[in-house]
Amino acid sequence: MNETNPADNATLEELAVNTIRVLSFECVQKANSGHPGLPMGCADLAYTLFTSSLKFDPKAPGWPDRDRFVLSAGHGSMLIYSMLHLCGYDLPLEELRNFRQWGSMTPGHPEYGDTPGIETTTGPLGQGTANAVGLALAESLLAARFNTPEHKLVDHFTYALVSDGDLMEGISHEAASLAGHLGLGKLVYLFDSNAITIEGGTELASSEDTAKRFESYGWQVQSIDGHDRQAIAEALEAARAETARPSIIIATTTIGFGSPNKAGSSGVHGSPLGDEECGLTREALGWNHPECSVPDEVRPLFLEPGNRGGEKHAAWKQLLKDYREKNPELAAEWNRMQSGELPSDLREKLPVFESSEGSIATRAASGKVINAIAEALPELIGGSADLAPSNNTMVKDQASIESARMGGRNIHFGIREHAMGAMMNGMVLHGGVRPYGGTFLVFSDYMRPSVRLAALMRQPVIYIWTHDSIFLGEDGPTHQPVEHLAALRAIPNLRVFRPADANETAMAWALSLEHGTGPSAILLSRQGLPIYDDTRIGQGSERGAYVLDREEGDNGPDIILLASGSEVATTREAAGLLREQGIQARVVSMPCWEVFETQADDYRESVLPRAVTARVAVEAGSPFGWERYVGTDGVVVGMNRFGASAPIKALAENFGFTAENVAAQARTLLGS
Repeated sequence: MNETNPADNATLEELAVNTIRVLSFECVQKANSGHPGLPMGCADLAYTLFTSSLKFDPKAPGWPDRDRFVLSAGHGSMLIYSMLHLCGYDLPLEELRNFRQWGSMTPGHPEYGDTPGIETTTGPLGQGTANAVGLALAESLLAARFNTPEHKLVDHFTYALVSDGDLMEGISHEAASLAGHLGLGKLVYLFDSNAITIEGGTELASSEDTAKRFESYGWQVQSIDGHDRQAIAEALEAARAETARPSIIIATTTIGFGSPNKAGSSGVHGSPLGDEECGLTREALGWNHPECSVPDEVRPLFLEPGNRGGEKHAAWKQLLKDYREKNPELAAEWNRMQSGELPSDLREKLPVFESSEGSIATRAASGKVINAIAEALPELIGGSADLAPSNNTMVKDQASIESARMGGRNIHFGIREHAMGAMMNGMVLHGGVRPYGGTFLVFSDYMRPSVRLAALMRQPVIYIWTHDSIFLGEDGPTHQPVEHLAALRAIPNLRVFRPADANETAMAWALSLEHGTGPSAILLSRQGLPIYDDTRIGQGSERGAYVLDREEGDNGPDIILLASGSEVATTREAAGLLREQGIQARVVSMPCWEVFETQADDYRESVLPRAVTARVAVEAGSPFGWERYVGTDGVVVGMNRFGASAPIKALAENFGFTAENVAAQARTLLGS
């Protein structure tokens, strides 16, 4: 009878861990670009997590009940690429050898959609910490909705490898505080505490006690040697056993572990080791295998956890089959929510607003839309950064989400705009939920890095940004957005809606929900706006821009007036003044440039005929960008300075947002 020698197992395991180190630094060296220090220092952590704890099926990376792993320290991307290749994902070794090259599956920082097994795009430090909180929150929400005493359909963990830099970023404080408050017990941070940043030791800029910080947030805290795999395994087991609190494992590591001359220094963070140091490191690790290769004897160690995961996946599919038989209605809802399919009659559930109702702020109209569709869309879950009564983001008659009550619909993000944005990214990436979050438009700046990543990942997050212009009034320029519209429109893949009335607001919601390949921003007014019968759904706003007031006769317009949001009302009044003077003015409402740009050429020509070069755009924000529609001969009535604290009427008069001024600008343009 053959017996396995524990010493042989230990030697083979050490070879496996060194495979991660060497494969990582050699591929970085081959690219002559990258960050070898973290993969070398975190190899023990990654090996132990993937082989002892992580639940995954490499043949089905999208399995809904898999554990999620987020490499928040995305600069160490060769670590996750090495693990994915070694653990059997569809990531050939040749792709690792093409690290950071054009068209490869191994970009410099992990990018969602490029590589199987990558759960989120990371690299901007801190983002992954909050993405992980969103992933864990989504797990808890879905478990509360779908699990039964007999069927734990949703039962998985979220792990995030975070760095000193991640935890310095303010977003990590916001996200970790909320995670502790919500008691997200299936969230585990592995903190790579190597005490090194690019400029040198962390003591140059930080002296905080991380353990006490997370204890104050309500987290379970453990401190270990990050190179002791037994200690890592025990800490992971303890973290999984703590279900009432999130956990952080503070793992002390040596950056660049194994490098004789660079280990423990900032020099190994973001630069290849160099040929000479690579050779010395191979010697120090006892490595005598070909460059960028994997020893055959270690492959079974890495493939075994994936095989286990495949068995767990098969058991879960059987569980789902039984669940469908015993809970057919819940199962049908599960299928629809997981697929992202919307109810076929969604638009029929949207409210229709009548002009006889008078005026209504579009933020209030948005709240009515949310509540009208909430029952049909249980996956629609969101809230606000402590501004729900003002943003109108609450779902009425639904509970708030709390640590002991995850079945609610309303999230209280607190005054944490940046974490809110990144958490929503994590929630939508998890699958099964459609998150939305609100604040004032001026504070979209606090969220911008997360918004950009949602657009980069093409994730259908919905932002509700109210108080959309200087016309919020007396709060003054600190709260009056000016440059924000232009800045948001500059982000690729982000749809920016600024509806003119309640009906355009309903259409903005419909288009945002129906758009599955990118985020949408709905910008809403504080002040009441008139309701137009001719803005109802199906009348044109679904095409991004349309003719709201058409000129008389068949000769076409003398001038085109373009506007969005609250300025549409002013522009319609100006058009009336011009017609009284015999000038045929066309009014075009442009609630969403991005949707308009997707329309066919003939439709765009019908709205904005090229032959009519006399054009005036009106928008209470920066005029930047409007030149694409008014051309070199046109005029933009906009804001070229910050606003002021004053009542709305005074602001309109002093900044030129009156029908009289718009008409005067048009007459001047026409030379009349």
